[in-house]
Amino acid sequence: MTDLLTDDYPEAAPYIQQAVDEHGEAWVLDHYYEQLYPLGQVINVPEKEELPFYDEDAHETITKEERAEMYQGWAKYRENPRTGTKPGE
Repeated sequence: MTDLLTDDYPEAAPYIQQAVDEHGEAWVLDHYYEQLYPLGQVINVPEKEELPFYDEDAHETITKEERAEMYQGWAKYRENPRTGTKPGE
């Protein structure tokens, strides 16, 4: 992991490095929003574009609308244990 990423995101860098070591950079980029980005709920994580191995010509990020949909899904997920109901009930 680059020193810049470690300096800017000291808590997240070990998780990202572990994922790279176990699965490789391509896997991390393909599964970033599902596997690593949710850590942003408890620690400061970089945007996918900030990863040192991200290449904008080869990889995609999510749109603003997709990000809003993801956050809404997380909110529904967190609400379920509090209310004991399923979404839509």
